[in-house]
Amino acid sequence: MSQRRKRHSAEFKARVALEAIKGLKTAGELAREYQVHPTQISQWKRQLLEKLPEAFRNNKTSVDTAAQEATAPLYEEIGRLKMELDWLKKSAAKLHGG
Repeated sequence: MSQRRKRHSAEFKARVALEAIKGLKTAGELAREYQVHPTQISQWKRQLLEKLPEAFRNNKTSVDTAAQEATAPLYEEIGRLKMELDWLKKSAAKLHGG
């Protein structure tokens, strides 16, 4: 009978790795607290430390670019709808003798 592997969220992994980096508890203590193997905690800690410098880079990341690509059409739609609303307000004012 095989056991299913646990899948941990990115937030959980980051929290555990951050605790390991702080060094207030040993890997064994963290392993008991979070119910994961100490080796796994060491791997998550290493991954976090390797990726940490990316958070301080000045160049745009792919996440920023993806967010801009997703929001650009929305801003265009907002602008178009605002122009239509202004036109409708002016037309309604002309109809009502304004």
